Amino acid sequence: MKHESNAKFRTSDVAVVGLGYIGLPTAAVIARSGYRVLGIDVNPHVVETIGSGRIHIEEVDLDGLVRGVVERGLLRTAMQPEPADFFLIAVPTPFAEGHVPDVSYLLAAVRSLAPVLKRGDTVIIESTSPVGTTEQVRDILEELRPDLAFPHEGRDGADIAVCYCPERVLPGQILVELIKNDRCIGGITPACAARARAFYKRFVAGECVVTAARTAEMVKLVENSFRDVNIAFANELSVVCDTMRLNVWDVIALANRHPRVNVLQPGPGVGGHCIAVDPWFIVHADPVNARMIRTAREVNDGKVDYVADRVAALLAERPDARCACLGLAFKANIDDLRESPSVKVVEHLAERVGDRIDVVEPFVIELPDELQGKGLTLVDLHVALARCEVVVVLVDHEVFKSVDRALLRGKRIYDTRGLWRDLA
Repeated sequence: MKHESNAKFRTSDVAVVGLGYIGLPTAAVIARSGYRVLGIDVNPHVVETIGSGRIHIEEVDLDGLVRGVVERGLLRTAMQPEPADFFLIAVPTPFAEGHVPDVSYLLAAVRSLAPVLKRGDTVIIESTSPVGTTEQVRDILEELRPDLAFPHEGRDGADIAVCYCPERVLPGQILVELIKNDRCIGGITPACAARARAFYKRFVAGECVVTAARTAEMVKLVENSFRDVNIAFANELSVVCDTMRLNVWDVIALANRHPRVNVLQPGPGVGGHCIAVDPWFIVHADPVNARMIRTAREVNDGKVDYVADRVAALLAERPDARCACLGLAFKANIDDLRESPSVKVVEHLAERVGDRIDVVEPFVIELPDELQGKGLTLVDLHVALARCEVVVVLVDHEVFKSVDRALLRGKRIYDTRGLWRDLA
């Protein structure tokens, strides 16, 4: 799709608050389109690393892109906001105890940029948020900056536009999907949405659809809840098939030959900062009626315990055996460990037989904090396969797919990803 012409924005500045897995790629893509971008983060290491043209996360082609836009002077970094025309907030929004949404990082970011706002600016929230958060952000800014007029439905003449536009990208393909995927842009007023749409069309080839802020907030939660519910069906099916001594991979493959059936693939649970978190925002908002969404979350979280119990049982059969746990990331071929079920499985096993576990994760150089000091060893794949009699596949990294089957001969294998389904 051809980009719309927005010549009036060509010298505009953009500030991206939060330089993590979404914020940094977003900042780099925006800078590549010709905007002058300021990347803001509270972590001095992140600010220094990106400011020197390097990256602190793994993502396909991101290193070259960041280096290029930094060298061209289109992307620089700081720890505090500075005046800009557009402010994008992409900070974490986890849940607290009891699965209560935690928007404290987001609100702190909002308060930090309030002093530098000026008439004509646009504030866009990209962080996944409970319904009503965009209006809450508007109210906070309105309180902090009474000299500016903020948008309200049915009221004209706002100085500042406030919008919500969540990302919908796949790790490993973020730079491609930031551009090609459609965007859902929710404004507190139609004028807010129109201003944000003009901004996004500078670098987004997908369709930019405008709606109300509350609708856009719910859309993001629905997208990830839909995926969570469907993964829960697959995970529950895998447990049922185990009980009935059936090969779940064969069952799914044959069921999916039906023209209107598309069962997803099971795993050790569900991870990542989106699917494992966002459904709880809906449950928290309406706990009485969000029954299926809650059950799906419980099924997927429960799969972690099920996998850990299965592995522990295998090790109990061979008291002297070592176990190789392959993978810690929440999905294949990335270094992102956030909410990873694989990490949780290994953590549960460490509490039982930590000194018998070898961990293989080619995308990290050290174990995460929650696995430190538990007797675990991070080793090379071939070292683990040479000395372990029990092998557990937790992540379907490409490097694991190419393992010589001869190295697996005589070993007990528990494959949660169907990577070696021919050995099941």
